[in-house]
Amino acid sequence: MADIVVDVWLYGALAKYGGDAAGPAHANLKVTLPEGSTMADLLARIGVPTEERGITFISGNLSAMPGLQPDLGHVLKDGDRVGIFDPRSMWPFQYRHGAAMIPEMSRAINEAEDLGLHHAYKEP
Repeated sequence: MADIVVDVWLYGALAKYGGDAAGPAHANLKVTLPEGSTMADLLARIGVPTEERGITFISGNLSAMPGLQPDLGHVLKDGDRVGIFDPRSMWPFQYRHGAAMIPEMSRAINEAEDLGLHHAYKEP
């Protein structure tokens, strides 16, 4: 089985998981994973607990937000760019509908009772 390389950007408080690549506001990592690895595998490799992440993008497509993380089983591809923001880095809710999304996120938004529309999130 071949390996893939994923370009990972960690923003805000999540930069601390970047190790030597950690800066005060972000970290950029090139993460090598076995082909067929999922978002959950990536998070485990870099040590980011899924509940600590906020808005997440995979190759420019919205894949998760606080309280809605359907991307854990999403299979990553070689060259994917993953941007993970801490929960304090919020994205105005009105931009979420019409945003490009991975298929898992699109299904989850459409199946959510509130259609993913929140203006505030409760602490876990």
